[in-house]
Amino acid sequence: MEKRNRFIALILIGIGLLMLFGRWVGFFTIVALLFILMGIYTIRGGKVKRGYRLVAVGAILLLIDHLLIVLGIALISLGWFFVKARKVQNRDGYLQKQGFSGHYNWDQVPWVMRSQSVWHVINEADLDLSLAIPEEHRTVMMFQGIMGDTDIKIPEYYGVELEVFVLFGAIDFRGQRDNGLMNRLNWKSPNYETSEYKVKFHISYLVGDVDIDLS
Repeated sequence: MEKRNRFIALILIGIGLLMLFGRWVGFFTIVALLFILMGIYTIRGGKVKRGYRLVAVGAILLLIDHLLIVLGIALISLGWFFVKARKVQNRDGYLQKQGFSGHYNWDQVPWVMRSQSVWHVINEADLDLSLAIPEEHRTVMMFQGIMGDTDIKIPEYYGVELEVFVLFGAIDFRGQRDNGLMNRLNWKSPNYETSEYKVKFHISYLVGDVDIDLS
């Protein structure tokens, strides 16, 4: 009954917004925002995959109705990426990539871990640092974009610093999952200064799901 009442409330809010702002906001925009709100509510309820599908539908509707606005958001995000990448990577020699989509399947076989900054509209990254071969003693890895799904496994012998921000979505850290709007995580391991190998993650998505496992 409670779920039904909340759903009805979302519908009524949408109708009210349409009546108030219909002159400036199109019907597709209201429907898209309703899908996004329903998606956030579903994610908060624990049904993450279903919630992301609803958010994705809302995002597609917004893209159809407001292509220039969506492109503007993407360009602002990309511009901020260039500014922040130079600030985060405080020395030369790092790898920088940007594109529409990216997939990093670094949890199957040994891989070389180097400082890098990547930006994608859609990004998926699976990292297992127990399989990593560090290129240097201090590594900075930055993942940023519009939509992203990132899973990271970090063994205890690494010194780790985390800066994670997800506007819509979830952050799962040490068994605690925070769903919803404007999730942020800042954390540094107690052994960071004394560890031989240090890694710092900067992760930022407008819509995302970030899982970090410390083992």
